[in-house]
Amino acid sequence: MRNFGQLWPTLKRLLAYGKPWRKPLSMAVVMLWVAAAAEVSGPALISYFIDNLVAQHRMPLALVSGLAAVYLLLQLLAAGLHYWQSLLFNEAAVGVVQQLRTDAMDAALRQPLGAFDTQPVGQLISRVTNDTEVIRDLYVTVVATVLRSAALVGAMLVAMFSLDWRMALVAITIFPAVLIVMLIYQRYSTPIVRRVRAYLADINDGFNEVINGMSVIQQFRQQARFGERMNEASHSHYLARMQTLRLDGFLLRPLLSLFSALVLCGLLMLFGFTSVGTIEVGVLYAFISYLGRLNEPLIELTTQQSMLQQAVVAGERVFELMDRPRQNYGDDKRPLQSGSIDVDNVSFAYRDDRLVLQDIDLHVPSRHFVALVGHTGSGKSTLANLLMGYYPLTRGEIRLDGRPLQSLSHGALRKGVAMVQQDPVVLADSFFANVTLGRDISEEQVWQALETVQLAELARGMAQGIHTRLGEQGNNLSVGQKQLLAMARVLVETPQILILDEATANIDSGTEQAIQQALAAIREHTTLVVIAHRLSTIVEADTIMVLHRGQAVERGTHQELLAAKGRYWQMYQLQLAGEELEASEREESLIA
Repeated sequence: MRNFGQLWPTLKRLLAYGKPWRKPLSMAVVMLWVAAAAEVSGPALISYFIDNLVAQHRMPLALVSGLAAVYLLLQLLAAGLHYWQSLLFNEAAVGVVQQLRTDAMDAALRQPLGAFDTQPVGQLISRVTNDTEVIRDLYVTVVATVLRSAALVGAMLVAMFSLDWRMALVAITIFPAVLIVMLIYQRYSTPIVRRVRAYLADINDGFNEVINGMSVIQQFRQQARFGERMNEASHSHYLARMQTLRLDGFLLRPLLSLFSALVLCGLLMLFGFTSVGTIEVGVLYAFISYLGRLNEPLIELTTQQSMLQQAVVAGERVFELMDRPRQNYGDDKRPLQSGSIDVDNVSFAYRDDRLVLQDIDLHVPSRHFVALVGHTGSGKSTLANLLMGYYPLTRGEIRLDGRPLQSLSHGALRKGVAMVQQDPVVLADSFFANVTLGRDISEEQVWQALETVQLAELARGMAQGIHTRLGEQGNNLSVGQKQLLAMARVLVETPQILILDEATANIDSGTEQAIQQALAAIREHTTLVVIAHRLSTIVEADTIMVLHRGQAVERGTHQELLAAKGRYWQMYQLQLAGEELEASEREESLIA
């Protein structure tokens, strides 16, 4: 069980987001109290009408008309004020949710990449969308209802004690009973609410996985299995929600209605046993009316516990995301000048139990071309990610331009070092937006980059040229065209260090030759680090480093490594044999 003291830190932080909207919220609170006073005045007027007019058998038209007009005006005033305070609370709630989502997305964007290795995407989406929407209800429903109920209960208590203190004492006996119900409700509902939020996040995560893997699911006919998984998650969420509804149905309205009925019996007994004329009929009517109205805000106050706990649990999930460690960068804002790279005794492990790279040493002078080769899992891409500053080193140091990589600012590192990956990300936006990515780059520069990577003709053939929107994840582009688009992003604003991670793996030989010519042209201004599967693309490299199971086992030029007849020589001979086999198969197919 978690008491209010445990909920308060998160609740306080959530309420602090309402500070920029203090003025509309303050106006809404004033409106609530005025509306409550207007509502409570109605039964008091009717009580006066019964005891002073009906009981005395006199009906002066002016007074009766005046009382009726005042009663109607009070009800209209209360309705209007409730309408305006609802708008003000919603205005504040929308602003709070917008700021929360902005902060949550900012926190997600600034997390280390290692956090995304284990964090399901659907969980992140749930925190930014569903959880923030639940927090909106904190302002729209919980805060507004609590303040309205408190104002109404307070106004009714003042009115009841003003009319008859003895009957008021009987009426307030309902409060200890309601408090006990609220405490019991909080104890049993909190764990259920936590499960509801967790199951909802699981549903979002499952949908995200299914949509992203739809082609594989349909290819291997796994629709039924994945549908069953989604059904299980939905059923678990359904059962948890039903537990909440059963708890609400038992502890809230039936019990509170029972308490209200018992208090009403007490009022009737007090009225019956007191001497005639001590308590007038109009006062009894007013108390019965107040008791009927008192029941509803007390039920609302109790039911808001469930929404309050949902908002606090959602807030905990959002704040847990926002409070995670962010990607660390240094304070050195000086841009890179030479592009030299020094890797000194670097070791790295994604987890503590297994080193992926071990004792790597590498020196790359300015404007040199270094290639990293090795079998799958040898650590090539990991080393490239470390050069990008994506992960903290387990041991050793990487220096760029002689400066420790971790000392470089975000701007200096991202402008000075760029990488083209084997599986590039393509936004569901235009060619222009995908190349510029928000940078101040002209259309002429974009066309020039597209010409270099052989994509200009494709862009011209589209309806709106470079402003034609691409499909979701670039689905209307081939894998090779996506790689060329990613290459254009880099070439449009040449960095000091360019890393190519199998960036030409899915490109035909003709286009690859054009890319090689473009890279040869920028080598005068850029240090190249190329991870290559096809060894024919790196024969011109100044240094080739061969990685095997996370260790550097060979290094040298293409000719030096072939002469050594080690692991690189074996890889090269295997590729030559494979290429010869493919060529002979093509010849046979042409003859046939």
